Amino acid sequence: MAKLPKAPPVVSEINVTPMVDVMLVLLIIFMVITPMLSKGVNVNLVKTHNDIKMQEADKEDAVLIAITRDGKAFLSPGNVLIQPDQLASKVKDLQQNRSDKTVYIKADARARFASVTDVIDNLRTSGVDQLGLITENIQGKKGGLGL
Repeated sequence: MAKLPKAPPVVSEINVTPMVDVMLVLLIIFMVITPMLSKGVNVNLVKTHNDIKMQEADKEDAVLIAITRDGKAFLSPGNVLIQPDQLASKVKDLQQNRSDKTVYIKADARARFASVTDVIDNLRTSGVDQLGLITENIQGKKGGLGL
C-alpha cells in the first residue's frame, strides 16, 4: 500500500511583507504627487497673527495672482507670467461669467511693496472691487485677509 503524502503544517502567522511593500509604494506616490497639488507659484507668504480663512481661494476656478520676490506676477489658472499693465484685460476676461468676482493675491513676504501696489492699482482700474490677500498664520495655518 502506498503511503499518502503528509500535508505541511498550518501557518497561523500573518505575512505582512506584501502589505508593507504596498504601503511603501503608496507613501512614495503621495510624496511625489503632493508638491504638485499646490495651486499657483510657490512664494513665501507674509505671516500674520489674525488672518481670515478664505476657502474660496483654493477652488479650481479662482482667479489668483502670485507675486514673486523679484516682482514677477503670475496669473492663475495656468500660472501665466503677466505684466501688471496687462492684468486689467486678462482679469476682465476671466471674470466675465463668474458669480464670485474676488481676485486673490499672494505675494512673497520679501517682494517689493511697489510691485504689489502696481498689481492692486491695475486690478482696481479694471473694476475689481473685491481683493483677497493670501497670508499665512504665524502658527503655520494658511489663511487670508479680505479687502
